[in-house]
Amino acid sequence: MKLVKMSLVAAMVMGASAFAIDNVKVNGDAKVYYSTSDDNGANLFDKAESEADTALRLGVTGDLLKGVSFGVTGYAVSSLGLENNLVNNVWSGAHGTTNNSSGLGLQVNDEAWIGEAWLATTVGKTTAKVGRMELDTPLVFSEKWNIAPNTFEGAVLINQDIQDTTLVGAWIGKGNGGSSAVGFGGVVNSGATFNSFVNEGAYAAAIINNSFKPLVAQAWYYNVSNVADAFWLQADWDCQLLKDVKIGVQYANLDPKGILGTAAKDSSAYAVQVAYEGIQNLKLSTAYSDVDNDGILNVANVATGTASQSKLYTEAAWGGSNYGYVSAPGAESWNLKASYDVKDLVKVCASYTNVENDKMASNKNLDEIALSVSKSFGPLDTKLAYISTTADDQNVGSQFNTLNAYLTLNF
Repeated sequence: MKLVKMSLVAAMVMGASAFAIDNVKVNGDAKVYYSTSDDNGANLFDKAESEADTALRLGVTGDLLKGVSFGVTGYAVSSLGLENNLVNNVWSGAHGTTNNSSGLGLQVNDEAWIGEAWLATTVGKTTAKVGRMELDTPLVFSEKWNIAPNTFEGAVLINQDIQDTTLVGAWIGKGNGGSSAVGFGGVVNSGATFNSFVNEGAYAAAIINNSFKPLVAQAWYYNVSNVADAFWLQADWDCQLLKDVKIGVQYANLDPKGILGTAAKDSSAYAVQVAYEGIQNLKLSTAYSDVDNDGILNVANVATGTASQSKLYTEAAWGGSNYGYVSAPGAESWNLKASYDVKDLVKVCASYTNVENDKMASNKNLDEIALSVSKSFGPLDTKLAYISTTADDQNVGSQFNTLNAYLTLNF
């Protein structure tokens, strides 16, 4: 691994006392992820349709001066050499590959990088953050389902002078999300290299309001230079008329421009969700979404690969193969979710996602059933997941099964 890159994090920790850095906090985790499927003629646990990866995350935050803070987070991923033994692929797209002259196939290289390196300052009720960081907005965000997230270089300004209102302004200059020759879903590109964000960067602005206490309303606008203008509207209401019921609505529009051509049509989508939490430890929800037929862009994260995650309520559970359906032009989707937390024992989650898409060019219908069981043993988080997938463009349209195992040691 490129441990010299990771030494920046260690140096920040060791040098904290020498530079009078206060309130230093160190955190991180070590992960082992495994996935296996019985598609494409394989059986579960066959090497041909199995993937495994390990990752280490180490972060440090602290106060440089009064009102000035910093954060640095380093990542390292390693296949442990399993790619030509027990599995055929890895999870993270950050791995590079090397041709193996022995005829054993591709060697998957270890990789390390600094995912976050930022400075933040607060004056009154205004906070500015500059540098490399994670983002969480409706159309530009860090995807967390994979073993390591994509991050961004830019600046964020947040103001809360208006009561119950948050104003957000952001500039995104670079990102390391994108497609890769290895890994799932194109979350982080090869080498985790930071490139210009969608050629020329993007601006974002938002207003989030909670003046009416049961309701959180948000409006986002994006100007992705020379590519598209977009906005996202969302309201989530803790309904007082029906006890323990929550209702959410979403609407999004992406208007292509520049390199996509003047003839390209808008992509728009709406979604509604009803959730019930009236029984202790039990959560139930149902959601519906519809994406118009005419658009050319998916209503999803614009910062990662072609099968990006979407913030629509109906998004599928499994990012390894089932993202990109709900958000596609022409998609009409239903989603049912249930989770039950058996106190001090396990958390059980189940979901069903159905996507019907009649747009001739897409031919991307999907049925997904997902079940998972999670349990923590002190600092060790464990999770087992089962996914049943039936999709027009996977496994020649036939149903197949996927098993995933997740181990995360927090420190």
